[in-house]
Amino acid sequence: MLVTGGAGSIGKEIAKKVLEFNPSVVRVLDNNETALFELEEELNSDNLRVFYGDIRDKDRLKRAFDNVDIIFHAGALKHVPLCEFNPFDAVKTNIIGTQNVLDVALDNNVEKVIFVSTDKSVNPINVMGATKLLAERLTISANNYTGDKNTIFSCVRFGNVLNSRGSVIPVFKNQIKNGGPVKITDKEMTRFIMGIPEAVKLILKAGAQAKGGEIFILKMQAANIMDLAEVMIENLAEIYNHKPEDIGIEIIGKRVGEKMYEELMTADESLYATDNGELFILNSKTHENMSNIMEYNSDYVDKLSKDQIGAIIKETLFENRNFLY
Repeated sequence: MLVTGGAGSIGKEIAKKVLEFNPSVVRVLDNNETALFELEEELNSDNLRVFYGDIRDKDRLKRAFDNVDIIFHAGALKHVPLCEFNPFDAVKTNIIGTQNVLDVALDNNVEKVIFVSTDKSVNPINVMGATKLLAERLTISANNYTGDKNTIFSCVRFGNVLNSRGSVIPVFKNQIKNGGPVKITDKEMTRFIMGIPEAVKLILKAGAQAKGGEIFILKMQAANIMDLAEVMIENLAEIYNHKPEDIGIEIIGKRVGEKMYEELMTADESLYATDNGELFILNSKTHENMSNIMEYNSDYVDKLSKDQIGAIIKETLFENRNFLY
């Protein structure tokens, strides 16, 4: 097995979980040398191989993919503002890089390729979402290129993963640590949220079920960003020797390319969806008319209460005390 972007939050957790099953080898490909070193030290496994490389480099992929059976493609530029101001590079990584992965996987007779996507690919209004949408379509359409090969191409789509690198939780945490203010873009903004272990568990489940052409959508809970900020202040302020009431909240307005709410599935897509318990499965070959679902977005679904957010925050942050400092 190989994970692209394997030194990132999701990629690292995928490698960690798969290693628990004692595979012959897990390969991790990333272009972050320091993160690869730290990953190797943390996982400390004889079955782990770390490869320095970039998905933009097709020749590097040819070497890395040799004798690989499953690929989880998590390598991407994922931050909305960065992609907005570096659009050419977003295209090179998220689109051309994905095409490189698909091409080389076909040439090397890889059994399965699972592309890790995002809710920002649904009705995109920014560069990052648009590039991930096209990467989704490339992955699904790659099934038309298999010919006499048996490679399976599928996608997994989900929303914000709590405590992943560059996500809102570490940002809020540092702002609280520094005495505030905690900066949010709009107090009415909502987002899908899920912890890293739970997201990866469902990614692996989707990978096991993939038969080709599916987009697996992880069912996620949603939260109001204002509630999340207030709960984090309540839980973290005193750890950093501040009083919760002294930590202010500043409304800074929406950033370039940012939505008020995120979508995981459109009403049109729901016509081709099946409900598989923890997952929705989109497949253009299936037409089951999920009229009871319709549009699945973070504004439409029930929101977590502050108590529920607090429980998730404690589970997410306090299980790793080193993160707090």
